[in-house]
Amino acid sequence: MSQSLSKVCVHITFSTKYRLPMIDDLIKKDLWEYIGGICKKLECNPIRVGGYNDHVHICCLLSKKISQMNLLEEIKKQSSKWIKTKGNQYQQFYWQDGYCIFSVNPRELEVVVKYIETQEEHHKKRTFNEELILFLKKHGFEYNETYLWN
Repeated sequence: MSQSLSKVCVHITFSTKYRLPMIDDLIKKDLWEYIGGICKKLECNPIRVGGYNDHVHICCLLSKKISQMNLLEEIKKQSSKWIKTKGNQYQQFYWQDGYCIFSVNPRELEVVVKYIETQEEHHKKRTFNEELILFLKKHGFEYNETYLWN
C-alpha cells in the first residue's frame, strides 16, 4: 500500500485537579470550543467536546501523527493556560495529572456523542468518580483506586 490510512476514534476523559467544580456556565461553552480547536490544530478532528463542572469528555479522531500522551499533554497545557486568562476566579485552575482514553467503534460514535451531550442530565444521578469506575469496569481496565483521584 503506497499510502497510510488511519481512522482511530477515541473517547477521552479527565477531571479538574481534585475534581473541583471550576468549569462554570461562564466558561463552559468557550472551553469546549477551545479544546476542540486544540484537537483540530493537532489533526485530531473533534467529533464532540463536552463535560460537566469538574471534568471534560472529548470524542475525536486520533491523528496518525501524534501519540495519545502528546495529544493529552497539549490539550491540558494549552487549555489550562487559556482558562487562567479568563478571570481571577480561574487563576487556580488545573487539570488532574492522569486521564482515560478509550477506543470507540466508529459505528457507535452516536452513542458517545449523545452521552457527551447529556452530561448535565447524567450528573444529576452520578458523580465523576462513579462514572469513571463504571467506564473502567466496562472496558476491562485494571486499576488501583488509590491512584485514580488527585
